Amino acid sequence: MSSDADVRPVPTIEMAAACGIAVANIYYNQPLLGLIAGRFGHSPIAASIPTATQLGYALGLFLLVPLGDLLERRRLIVAQFLVLALTLVAAAAAPSALTLALASLFVGLASAVAQQIVPFAASLAPQARRGAVIGMVMSGLLAGILLSRTLSGFVGAAAGWRAVFWIGVPLAIAAAGLMRWRLPPSPATVRLPYHYALASLLNLWRSQPVLREATYIQAGLFGSFSVFWTVLALRLQEPVFGLGPAAAGLFGLVGVAGILAAPLAGRAADRRGARAVATIGCSLALISWMCFGLVTSLPAMIVGIFLFDAGVQATIVANQHRIYALDPQARNRLNTVFMTGMFLGGAIGSAGAAAIYLRFGWNTLCLFGAALALLAGLPLYWRRGQFTPRSGSPG
Repeated sequence: MSSDADVRPVPTIEMAAACGIAVANIYYNQPLLGLIAGRFGHSPIAASIPTATQLGYALGLFLLVPLGDLLERRRLIVAQFLVLALTLVAAAAAPSALTLALASLFVGLASAVAQQIVPFAASLAPQARRGAVIGMVMSGLLAGILLSRTLSGFVGAAAGWRAVFWIGVPLAIAAAGLMRWRLPPSPATVRLPYHYALASLLNLWRSQPVLREATYIQAGLFGSFSVFWTVLALRLQEPVFGLGPAAAGLFGLVGVAGILAAPLAGRAADRRGARAVATIGCSLALISWMCFGLVTSLPAMIVGIFLFDAGVQATIVANQHRIYALDPQARNRLNTVFMTGMFLGGAIGSAGAAAIYLRFGWNTLCLFGAALALLAGLPLYWRRGQFTPRSGSPG
C-alpha cells in the first residue's frame, strides 16, 4: 500500500476532534489539584499527580507511539482509546491519593494516542495538502490543551473533581467509535521486532539532520512557552494586576484564538516551505516576550498570549511537516523523537521558570523566556536564505 493515499478523503475534522479529546486528559488534573489534595488530607502524593500524568505521557510517546509503524494503525488507535477510558474510570473511582497517582500515570500513557493520530493523518494526506491536514489535526490537539484546564476548573467547581474524570470516560469511548468508523485500515509500514524499532530511534536521530534541527527548535520554543505558563498565575497575583488564580485558566481562552494559526501555517508550509513558517513562528514568540516584559497591562498580556500561541502552533506544524517528509515508513518513530525532545524542552523551561521568577522577578524571567525563543530560532535565522525548499525537500 502506498504510504500517501492521494485518492482517499482524509477525515481531518474527526481526527482533530479525537486528538483534542485524548490530549485534554493530561491537563484535566492541574486545576483540580486543590480539590484533590483536600479530599486526601493534603497528602504529599496528591501534589505529584500532574507529574505522574506527564511522566505517563512521556512514556507513551517513547514506548507506544513507535507501534504505529509496526501494527495496523486503526486497530491500535481504537484499542488505545478504550484503554484510556478504563484508566479514567480508575482515576474517577480512586480511593486514595496513591491509587489516583498510579491511575494518572496510565491516563498519561494512554493519552499518547494523540500522537498516533497526527502521523497517520500525514500518511493519509496527499503531498500537496499534507501541511494543511497536519495543521487542522494539530488545531484540534492544541484546542484540547488550551481548553482542558478551563473545562476541568468549571466542572470541578460545580460537581467535584471526580466528575471531570467521569466525563472523560464517554468522550474516550466516543473517540474510539469515531476512529473505528472513519479511519481506513492501515497495514504496518515496516516489519521489525519491537526492540529493534526502539533501537532505531537513535539511528534516526543520528542519520537525519532535519529531524535534529526540528527537534532542537521545538524543544527551545516549547521550553519558552512553558516558562510563561508556569508562572502566569503568580504574575497575575502581583499587586499590579491583583487577579486570582482562576484568571490564569481564563487566559487559556485567549490562546484558543491562536489555534487558527495551525491550519494557516499548514497551508503556508505547503506553498512557501516549512522553514519560512517556522521562522515566522519563532519571531512571533520573541515579539510576545516584548509584550510581556516592556508593557505592564492586561491588553499587552492578551496580545502577547495570542502571538505566543500562534507562533508555537505555527512552528510545530511546520516542523512536523518537515519531519514527516523524511521517511514515510518511519513517521511514528520520527514523531516519537520529535515529541520527546519537545517535552524535554518544556520540562527544562518549567523547572527554570519558578526558580528564576521567585529569586529575580518578572523582568528577568522575560529575558530567560526570550533567550530560549531566540536560541530556538537561531538555525532558522542563520540559514534564512533557504526559506523555499526544492520540490520534494522536507525543509
